[in-house]
Amino acid sequence: MSKIVTAEQMRAIEEAAVARGATWSGLMEQAGAGVARVALEVSGDPVGRRALVLVGPGNNGGDGLVAARLLHDAGMQVTLFVWRRRETVEDINWRLCRERAITELAAADDPQGAALRASLARVDLVIDALLGYGANRPVEGELAMIIATLNAARATDARRTKPYVLAIDVPTGVHADSGAVLGNAVRADLTVSTGPVKRGLLFYPARAYAGVLRSVDIGLSPADLESVMTDMIDIELARSLLPPRPPDSHKGTFGKVLVVAGSINYPGAATLATAGAARVGAGLVTLAVGRSQVYSPGRLPEITLHILPEAEPGVVGDAAADEVLSILEGYQALLVGPGLGREKATRAFLERLLGLQSPRHRGQIGFRIATAGSEKPVVKQRPELPFTVIDADGLNILADLIHHPEATDATSGTIWNRLPHGRCVLTPHPGEMRRLLGVEELTGHPVDVAREAAMRWQQVVVLKGATTVIADPEGRVRVNDGGNPALATAGTGDVLAGAIAGLLAQGLAPFDAATLGVYLHSAAGRLVRDELGDMGALAGDLLPRLPLAIRALKQP
Repeated sequence: MSKIVTAEQMRAIEEAAVARGATWSGLMEQAGAGVARVALEVSGDPVGRRALVLVGPGNNGGDGLVAARLLHDAGMQVTLFVWRRRETVEDINWRLCRERAITELAAADDPQGAALRASLARVDLVIDALLGYGANRPVEGELAMIIATLNAARATDARRTKPYVLAIDVPTGVHADSGAVLGNAVRADLTVSTGPVKRGLLFYPARAYAGVLRSVDIGLSPADLESVMTDMIDIELARSLLPPRPPDSHKGTFGKVLVVAGSINYPGAATLATAGAARVGAGLVTLAVGRSQVYSPGRLPEITLHILPEAEPGVVGDAAADEVLSILEGYQALLVGPGLGREKATRAFLERLLGLQSPRHRGQIGFRIATAGSEKPVVKQRPELPFTVIDADGLNILADLIHHPEATDATSGTIWNRLPHGRCVLTPHPGEMRRLLGVEELTGHPVDVAREAAMRWQQVVVLKGATTVIADPEGRVRVNDGGNPALATAGTGDVLAGAIAGLLAQGLAPFDAATLGVYLHSAAGRLVRDELGDMGALAGDLLPRLPLAIRALKQP
């Protein structure tokens, strides 16, 4: 798996590697060599090609000098543009460049940037080795001028091909942890991380400056990385999570999903959620819905139905909860929330279904099954919930229960204690997460917000966004780099929730089901974007492309 680190973690990893016997010069040599290999890949035949390496004062500049030397040795015409790097006896990489008579320009001798502009007009490749992952101050002065000049050279110019920009570790001007832009930043076509990817690159606005992301090995061992608990979801990880499809299987092999979704105002949510579960391979999907919503638009004919009593037209209540609990046996996954509404009766439904009432009310339930000679319900012990996805209005109702105690005797602590630990997947977007946390703004980094919530709530959390974060109660985090405007439309979250439930039904653990569901949802979104464009795509367009995304994963 591709590890993701903060700047502090990366410094600790490098120091630990040196303590185990590596050397700083050796790490730099491997980093620069990796950058040079990638540069040659993207440039093609180096003979006749021209490269400009922007060299800064620290280790990032040292990586750039190694790459410059190796590109020169491969046949490229290389020029160094040196900013604030002082000559020292220990700087062997600069000395090796000078032994090869590699052309140098000094930023101090070019205050107006004329020489830099002239060089940029001639080169095919620019390597940004100015600052690296340690930068945390606003870009200003001479450095701001260098960045502005480089970005201007990248602007479309019909007279010539703009230079290809490769950044080492992070584009200069990007904060490696937060992803913030420090005033201005280099706009790269490709960012090559030396070792693990730096966390900020995966999140906006930095993601828009980083271009394609690559990582190169610098000789770190698994022991150096064993403490890192944040991973990028890549194709290898997703492929490893695909549930088996044996040839002698039947529909029972792939599990049953019960979906409670839809209301008078949001009938389509039930259609999208149930289809999402079916399209990722669940053996049977049942929609439990109020009688007035039976004829929801566009529902797949393969979806079975269970009719629930309604408290009022289009609104389910606590009697519907008893009905759902009475049929749960045999279902491996439950999804509740998409388009459900937030009426008072619906809140009572969710409290009862999830067992969030006070202890004296939650041990037994009355199923609506009459006994001979009596119209009273049979009292039975409430069943254990299967693995459960809580989405959309299910999350909003949870937030209401937590932060409006006058509506219930539940409090934040008892809500999370009453949910079975580790058996739920919560799928909030940032607005729903704010409501769950009871805050006006999410001030922390998404990785930290999701991790802390998952550990406090003891559930898997999927914090949705252009970059989606999945966290589990043990502190593990997986990040999906899948920003796509084609997914920025109503209903795509319902499809995702259904996909996760469908994978839970097939035997995946909650953290893995959420991981694979997010990956497949994102991959299907890319197919939609590539086929239909990023404007005008609908959530329903994802559904036939989920099997195609699965098929692509299975191909070697």
